[in-house]
Amino acid sequence: MPAEVFGPDHAFLRDEELLGLPELQRIIGAFVRCEVRKLRITGGEPLLRNGVVEFIGHLRKFDQLEDIAMTTNGLLLPRFAAGLAAAGLQRVTVSLDALDPDVFRRMNGRGRHPDEVMAGIDAAIDAGLAVKVNMVVQRGVNDAQILPMASCFKERGITLRFIEFMDVGNSNHWSPESVISGAEILEMLAGHFEFEPVAPAHRGEVATRFRCSDNGAEFGIITSISSPFCRDCTRARLTANGRLFTCLFAADGFDLRAAVRDGNLDDAALQELVAGLWSRRDDRYSELRALAGNADSPKVEMSFIGG
Repeated sequence: MPAEVFGPDHAFLRDEELLGLPELQRIIGAFVRCEVRKLRITGGEPLLRNGVVEFIGHLRKFDQLEDIAMTTNGLLLPRFAAGLAAAGLQRVTVSLDALDPDVFRRMNGRGRHPDEVMAGIDAAIDAGLAVKVNMVVQRGVNDAQILPMASCFKERGITLRFIEFMDVGNSNHWSPESVISGAEILEMLAGHFEFEPVAPAHRGEVATRFRCSDNGAEFGIITSISSPFCRDCTRARLTANGRLFTCLFAADGFDLRAAVRDGNLDDAALQELVAGLWSRRDDRYSELRALAGNADSPKVEMSFIGG
């Protein structure tokens, strides 16, 4: 959320525009009945939402959910990690783009120090949560941090995922020249580490995985720019104000908030609506990017839609 766009005068959503947590649970229930088995809590920053620990605790009623995870910047994990684990959260993915304090401060725009994020990672591990780390790589910005990040998390046995800089939203100053491809990242790593590919755990897995030969630590590369995986996408995204997106790069979503606030729509009808929206999806923006030349088309902001 660049400070020049989301500064002190930015008009954020009013409380009544947000889905209430009971409304959110109702929508999740519809997805679960449609056989969704994995749920990720994202943001913005999800730990800023009042009641998030209690909300995760209430998800226990969905016995069919096999995996409940959260993506976070990690800054509030020292306060919340133990409670999240007790409530039923299983995993966290922590966003960390640099270990160098100056690089990290420039990228986060708020003057925060990477040690604060590392403290959050430690708190999550101490609480028994599984941890992965995401690093978005930008040429000329934090590409010099690839090897230090790889060394740090290899030594700690924490899975690190390198993500190609994506053209999500309209305010992150994306350009093709800023992208370091997954192939380039692998070439850098191959000069310092020995590793082998790991077979995907399931169809639709977004990261291509590798295992270090000496200690078994894993890392992954997510290549939605250089090698899109739209045809295997199995994800849907729900914004805080209840819009359903079936593509990370979409311009608009379907208003599920209006549906759940419609007193005439029962749970069976909501499930049917969700199933219909999914079955009609035809998004494949990343595959069409080069052909259609639509990289500059309007898209929902990453801070609004989650990762």
